[in-house]
Amino acid sequence: MQSLWMLLACVMFAIMGACVKVSVDFGASLPEVVLFRGVPSVIFLFLWAKSSRRTIAPTSWKLHFWRNVSGVTSMWLGFYALAELPLSTAISLNYTAPLFIAGWMLGWGGSQRDPVRIIAVVFGFLGVVGVLRPSIGHDHLLAATLGLLAGALSAVAMMQIRELGRVGEPEWRTVLIFSACVCATSFVGLGYEGFRPLNATAWLALIGIGACGMVGQLAMTRAFGLGSALLTAALQYTTIIFAAVLGIVFWGDRPDILAWGGMALIILSGLLSIWRTYSEDRVMRDITLPAAEAAGVAE
Repeated sequence: MQSLWMLLACVMFAIMGACVKVSVDFGASLPEVVLFRGVPSVIFLFLWAKSSRRTIAPTSWKLHFWRNVSGVTSMWLGFYALAELPLSTAISLNYTAPLFIAGWMLGWGGSQRDPVRIIAVVFGFLGVVGVLRPSIGHDHLLAATLGLLAGALSAVAMMQIRELGRVGEPEWRTVLIFSACVCATSFVGLGYEGFRPLNATAWLALIGIGACGMVGQLAMTRAFGLGSALLTAALQYTTIIFAAVLGIVFWGDRPDILAWGGMALIILSGLLSIWRTYSEDRVMRDITLPAAEAAGVAE
């Protein structure tokens, strides 16, 4: 039953994505969105670490460096896609990371003859085509490309998260360092653009980004920590469904049959990749964290 915490996490991540769209629609800049995503986790985890007398110094600076280069970049690209694309489309692209991991395993991981991974890669890219073809015009081509690139970079970040887990780095420290890097990059952007004057709706949406992201992160951590890794990893894909419902209710984004089919294929390919990874390697908890988490969407 502990795996059902993942459903709460998915609802929070879908709402967070909706808050990103609302905040940008009402005038918030991308650096402001990124800042509010990182600040709650930094404050909460830093105070908790200090009160429990835990050390903040990382086990491996090198692994953290590459995890944050890929993860922070992925988060910026993912948030840009969320701001510009239909909610369900952007979320679907963010959840293609297991597909890229499967492709990497086929090309360089010694699994070239694994038919399950081949099927997963084929289904996944067919799903991407299905999601993008009915909903993306030429004016959104850049956002779609960057959203897909965000999924690819999330896969890189996931592999670094796996290595951090193998060297004994606790999750809370990985999240804290990542969130601190997120805030640092947002300050760079704010130094260039400055703070924009915002109305009450934009401020509420920004607060919702931080609050929903942190609650989602805590719920996801509990699910992966205490529940079935395989079931929890499978449940993470309900974020796509929740995002599609929110898009229909608040923006009138009604995916056609081809788009729904594409989402289903992305989910299926992700589940196949997760199942194969789980059957080959018992470090499931490190490999199958969601793309939104690796990208900062779920931290």
